[in-house]
Amino acid sequence: MRGARLPLGILLAWGMLALLGPWWGLEPNAIHLERILMPPCPEAWLGFDDLGRPLWDRLVVGARTSFLVAFGVVSVAGFCGTLLGMLSAYLGGWWDHGVARLMDIFLAFPGILLAIALAGILGPGIENVVFALAAVGWVGYARLARAQVLSLRRREHVQAAIALGAGTMRIVGRHLLPLILAPLIVEATFGVAGVVIAEAGLSFLGLGVQPPAASWGSMIRDGTRYLLVAPHMVLVPGIALMLVVLAVNLLGDWLRDRLDVRQSGR
Repeated sequence: MRGARLPLGILLAWGMLALLGPWWGLEPNAIHLERILMPPCPEAWLGFDDLGRPLWDRLVVGARTSFLVAFGVVSVAGFCGTLLGMLSAYLGGWWDHGVARLMDIFLAFPGILLAIALAGILGPGIENVVFALAAVGWVGYARLARAQVLSLRRREHVQAAIALGAGTMRIVGRHLLPLILAPLIVEATFGVAGVVIAEAGLSFLGLGVQPPAASWGSMIRDGTRYLLVAPHMVLVPGIALMLVVLAVNLLGDWLRDRLDVRQSGR
């Protein structure tokens, strides 16, 4: 547990900013013309942007945006991908063949490019970002669940459940899903990091949340024009993004080691 304290602390701070931020009386869109591009000062811990808006307030709103997108995408993609992969492997035959070919088609395209195309077609907005990223992200969960179930469906307890007349969904949900939860949890943890980066990238391109709403990606985009005179506009959201992604990856590595039965046995 000692190795996970720092990443857990960072992720806890991220979650608190996202969930408690709306009750802090923030003013992310308040414009102060006399404070345009002002560096960090007692009035604003992190300074002001090109319109005189406090970066701390906008950073908190951006944390909420990335948190909601990450939670929504991982939940939808994880549920749909896991269910589809498990049913594909368990049923086999033409169903498994069709799902496998569908996954190959999705894997033939770079994931972020496909997400950009979907977001461009659907239009900007946080709901469309969640849909676009979930439409791309389900493949990883489906492949993992399919591979795990293919190695488990011939186990004795599964065959016993079939002999006793248990239905497909009961076998999948009660006899197979608990055995594959560990790798799925690790996959979901790394998926959060990928979604946070992807959401920031889409917002940087103008395909995510729209002004005046704040996103770490759009904050970085706005700050690139003033990088030489006001570097804090890029450093503030950039460091926040780096810390969250790094913490998620470190937590994923820790979970992978803890949930590895062979390593735990040693």
